[in-house]
Amino acid sequence: MTRFTVNGQAVHYRMDPETPLLFALREASNLTGTKYGCGTGHCGACTVHIDGRAARSCRVPIGSIEGSLVTTIEALSRDRSHPVQQAWVAGFVPQCGFCQSGMIMAAAALIDRNPDPSDADIDSAITNICRCGTYPRIREAVRRAVRVRNGEERIAAAPPPGIDPGDAAREVPSLRPLPGPPRQRRIGD
Repeated sequence: MTRFTVNGQAVHYRMDPETPLLFALREASNLTGTKYGCGTGHCGACTVHIDGRAARSCRVPIGSIEGSLVTTIEALSRDRSHPVQQAWVAGFVPQCGFCQSGMIMAAAALIDRNPDPSDADIDSAITNICRCGTYPRIREAVRRAVRVRNGEERIAAAPPPGIDPGDAAREVPSLRPLPGPPRQRRIGD
């Protein structure tokens, strides 16, 4: 039995202490934003924060983090107001999107501990693999997130801080419900 905190909630996993954190998060806590990529710690799709540091959750046995604070992409910012999330959206960083939660978590940990990272700092801190090759956009998004965090820039493309995700969805015309009664689809339509 292992106890620690996930996204601000105390958890008590009744799992083998050698269970990788990734599987505890995805299977026991239904936190599926953290992705399974390689299972060897190389790709970074499973990156979360453990006590504020980026960690590859596929390589972390839950028994080794007793008493720790774990943050997943779901709790980085519930309203998507984190500077990295805003910069990611504004910079059209994602292509397929699979690796993005891990990339965002690695970038967020970097700018939390380094308020002005150089390109070398970004490259050494974010070693995640993006099969779509969005690395130039990732680097620019990290730089932009730093400017947002420092108050030097505001991003209009992402929902402003404090907006409820439901309200944000209502502001997108394609997500508004169509007027009239819902149409039911019949076989053969």
